[in-house]
Amino acid sequence: MTADVPGHGAPDAPTAAPGPAPDGEWLRVHPASPFVRGWVALAAIGFFFGRDIFERMLQGRPLIEEGFAGRAPWLVAGGGIVLVITVAGFILTWYFTKYQVSEGYVRVNSGLLFRQQRQARLDRVQAIDIVQPLLARIFGLAELKFEVADAGESAVKLAYLRMDDARQLRATILARAAGLVPDPARPQEAPPEAPEHPVLSVPPSRLVGSLLLSEQSAGVVLGGIASVILSAVTENRGFYFYLIPAALGLAASYWGYFNKGYNFTAAISQDGIRLRYGLLDTQAQTLPPGRIQALRITQSPLWRIFGWYRIHVNVAGYGAVGSNGEAAPRTTLLPVGRLPDVMSMLSLVLPDPGTPEPGRVFAAGLSGLDSDGGFVTTPPRGRLLAPLGWRRNGFATTDTALLIRSGRWWRQLVMVPHQRTQSMALHQGPLARRLGLADLVLHTTAGPVSPRLTQAGVDEAWALFDEQSARARLARKRQTSEQWLAQVAPAPVVEPAPVVEPVETPSPQQEGPHRG
Repeated sequence: MTADVPGHGAPDAPTAAPGPAPDGEWLRVHPASPFVRGWVALAAIGFFFGRDIFERMLQGRPLIEEGFAGRAPWLVAGGGIVLVITVAGFILTWYFTKYQVSEGYVRVNSGLLFRQQRQARLDRVQAIDIVQPLLARIFGLAELKFEVADAGESAVKLAYLRMDDARQLRATILARAAGLVPDPARPQEAPPEAPEHPVLSVPPSRLVGSLLLSEQSAGVVLGGIASVILSAVTENRGFYFYLIPAALGLAASYWGYFNKGYNFTAAISQDGIRLRYGLLDTQAQTLPPGRIQALRITQSPLWRIFGWYRIHVNVAGYGAVGSNGEAAPRTTLLPVGRLPDVMSMLSLVLPDPGTPEPGRVFAAGLSGLDSDGGFVTTPPRGRLLAPLGWRRNGFATTDTALLIRSGRWWRQLVMVPHQRTQSMALHQGPLARRLGLADLVLHTTAGPVSPRLTQAGVDEAWALFDEQSARARLARKRQTSEQWLAQVAPAPVVEPAPVVEPVETPSPQQEGPHRG
């Protein structure tokens, strides 16, 4: 939550401690923080006042010519005044920015004329990120950003701290959020960072291959072929120029995806799932257990050649992906991976799959047809609305999650833990009403995953609506606390056994949905 509090803030004389701070003590960020954030302003000042001299140097002209000598002192004085004001603003910004971890909250005070205080409950922490832009990496600094369930776009950020301090503060916040009580004999001792166990890593070659086999690449190739054909038929080479903006946009998309997905690694620790990625700007995410609201596994037709999949998730506090795509890398649980990688990530998100045969059920959700794995599919009368996907579209339930699969060519499997189901709605158009079909929409937190069961039989949709409501209520009752270490310890993560992908073979269909 955020609140603008004029004239209210922390004590005016906090001390910056390199190590763990006593509980409730106000601390400042690193003194170089405003300069790392505002280097663009300094560069702009230098360019504006030094452009003329720089151009003279490149052209081999004298630095001071007739007529310029009288203006030079004024330019130097003006540039110096602007530089002093900017640096003074940086220093004041740093001086009035303080943070505190105390009484179950983390608080950040900032602002000179208009004071602002942001605070977040530790037991509502959804994810913690350590972000290192290129310039911050050079100086060994990092930004600590953590999301809470009710923060939305007002996530609490601390920029910048020393890397060791950022990691220690992250460990402290996660320990408090998990419900760990400090040792009464040593109350000021900071909790150690929880050890982690590597789960998987994405090699750069696979990341490059996923880019080359993406839908964007296929579109550019088809556009190039069409341009060649049209140019040969019309004898007009102007069609080639239409490929230039497409190629530039594709190159920018490639670079952004490669820069964010480079060196992607996943690990598991007591405080959650840890993800690291980035080439120039590195980022380390920590997703506490149970904070993932929904999960989606996708596979495009070209990726099916190599058996590659991608996983996106909804996390409370991250919000939907904006127009600039800022949230896209943070909501990617696996940029590209094989089936064993997918099963490994599923075992982290859902330690208890709620079924004695998770391999068979998940494999049926990824590549199965009809009633494979106990899925209830669209009735044969729904082939008019989904002529290719009616044998794929369906759902299955376990004791812990609802699985929704869809798509014959672009395969998709959505998983929603029962306790994360916030509300549901049944949708039915005029044609679907005539065919006795309905769509069931599950509402979770905002994000790239939109759980929707399409073209289900009306009776099956109503039954699932009632049963899922009951399962969600029961699951929320079992989760008595947001502090995961204060509850029963989760099941240990076990590496899943290899799963053989079933072969798609037609099977006789009967009227109505099939149940496993």
